[in-house]
Amino acid sequence: MKFTKEVKTALLAIVAILMLIFGYSFLKGKNLLENSRTFYAVYDDVEGLSPSSAVTINGLKVGQVTNIDFLNREGKLLVTFTVENEFPFSKNSIAEVYGGGLIGGKSLAVIPTYDEASVAKSGDTLKSRTDTGIMELVNERLTPLQEKLENTVVSADSLLSSLNRVLDDSTRHNIQNTFEDLSVTVSSFKGTAIALEDIVEGNQQKLDRTFTNLDEMSTNFNQFSDTLSQVNLKQMTTNLENVIADFEQVSNKLSSGEGTAGKLLNDDKVYNNLDRATKQLEQLLQDIKLNPRRYVRFSLFGKKPAPYEPPKDSLK
Repeated sequence: MKFTKEVKTALLAIVAILMLIFGYSFLKGKNLLENSRTFYAVYDDVEGLSPSSAVTINGLKVGQVTNIDFLNREGKLLVTFTVENEFPFSKNSIAEVYGGGLIGGKSLAVIPTYDEASVAKSGDTLKSRTDTGIMELVNERLTPLQEKLENTVVSADSLLSSLNRVLDDSTRHNIQNTFEDLSVTVSSFKGTAIALEDIVEGNQQKLDRTFTNLDEMSTNFNQFSDTLSQVNLKQMTTNLENVIADFEQVSNKLSSGEGTAGKLLNDDKVYNNLDRATKQLEQLLQDIKLNPRRYVRFSLFGKKPAPYEPPKDSLK
């Protein structure tokens, strides 16, 4: 059976169109020869998810995103994706947007849920969730660091400005003079150290004798300490306590009026008698001094003494 040129051309065009459709679908990641299930998910923000992005279950690629379009005037986004694998999961499973690195884009992961709900079928709408990507995490961590770095730069700039204002020509000149004075001071200390070294070298023998005397003094002090440690301090303390007790006993006797000394200190009668006796003795001595003839009579011829008459100037 022979075909005309027109039939051959038509068949060739049909094959080319089919190959074009198959190739385009293949490049988009869709195999027309395999059966696939179509699911939907609604997002507020897909964060860079694009058609032909991979769809995975537990990290295994099972499909791709086929379409992303606005759902309503509120800006909700409807994501259409396919799952070619017959792996069953619940209608309550979650379609999560994740990923987003420095090179790769976003992907869609089906997080399967195994509960009592019915198995998800083609045309069902799954719950949606968006995971924080690497870039978002990096930006979240770098933002505080950036703020701190900016504050540090501002502080450093303020510090440099303040230093520039402080370190003017006169200040730099004063600092230079200070270092020069410091150099002179160090030189003076060096000269003093050299002189002190000469003094030490010149008096080395005297210093040796001084340290020898100090060593002997230390030895004598140690010997004195040894001697002091051998003294019976306990016996000395006991004797001192006995002496104090004796003094206390004597004091108590004096205070209580026992004995002659106690009576002299505490009995008023004894004191008054002694006082009267002292006054009478004083009067007697005064009368003897004024009138000695009353007490001493002397006669060469044996004259009989006249009877005693009390004188007018006699002491009372």
